[in-house]
Amino acid sequence: MEITGIISAILVGLVIGLLARLVLPGRQRIGLLWTIAVGIVAALIGSAIAEGFDIGDTDGIDWIELAIQIALAAVGVSAVARAKVRA
Repeated sequence: MEITGIISAILVGLVIGLLARLVLPGRQRIGLLWTIAVGIVAALIGSAIAEGFDIGDTDGIDWIELAIQIALAAVGVSAVARAKVRA
């Protein structure tokens, strides 16, 4: 993987993570690095799921893939926030 791929993964993870935090109600007490990490993982898993259903590569914006990624990131952000509160 080249440096541009790493940078783009971080940027996509940041955007997906922030969008997930926007759809969750209340305040999530996790930092930006956790948000990016959850967003990156959710983006990768969401892309794999979309490819599995053969909807990963469409003309224009892949809205369904984006929705899957945001939903996964919301679940991940919620789980990390709950885990940090208990710890």
